[in-house]
Amino acid sequence: MCATAPRFTAAVFDMDGLLLDSERPVRTAWLDAAAQLGVALSDDTYRTLIGLNHRDSHERLLALFGGDAALLAHARTQAAALLARQLGARPFDVKPGARALLDGLRRHGVPCAVASSTGAVELRRRLGDAGLLTYFDALCAGDEVHLGKPDPALYRLAVQRLGVAADSSLAFEDSGHGVRSALAAGLSVVAVPDLRAPEACWLDQCLAVLPSLQAACAHSREWFGAVCD
Repeated sequence: MCATAPRFTAAVFDMDGLLLDSERPVRTAWLDAAAQLGVALSDDTYRTLIGLNHRDSHERLLALFGGDAALLAHARTQAAALLARQLGARPFDVKPGARALLDGLRRHGVPCAVASSTGAVELRRRLGDAGLLTYFDALCAGDEVHLGKPDPALYRLAVQRLGVAADSSLAFEDSGHGVRSALAAGLSVVAVPDLRAPEACWLDQCLAVLPSLQAACAHSREWFGAVCD
């Protein structure tokens, strides 16, 4: 039994790079597509796009493609084709610990939401293909808010749809844009870095910086009163 009440009553998760190992294959597809078209898109530059919604990443990519919208559209089509060949019929892999943590939270009745920069149709498809869709009481997508991460709108929408207070909710994020978004919305944050190294300020601003969601399971009783194995 818990000696004290759980610190949080709800959880909000990013998706790409946190629940799903999608950032790596998508990055590879984009870098390869750009190289095939003779566009200099470095790995470091690509990492600055992680966590942005489609509109914001499109604007940055358009600048990198010299303002050539047709060339960028061609690169997007090429990247999608390369990604499809890379994955085949497989969904994106579920990240270590994600299913165990979600299982434990569901068993203990902790409401969960997703706040992802990915568009609504693709968000639902990716979670469904990975078998994670039923874990969530609310889905919030990047194309549902006017301003994407690091603006707090997406996380505000998530707690609104869950019907919970921001200060009683814990966000799980892998990117700097996402961490800043959740903090600005008033949530506490656990950072689980993926492609980008953790930022120095995270140690002061976040509740924890962990190597995986598997590591988060060890804190589930303290944070949610839930046991996750």
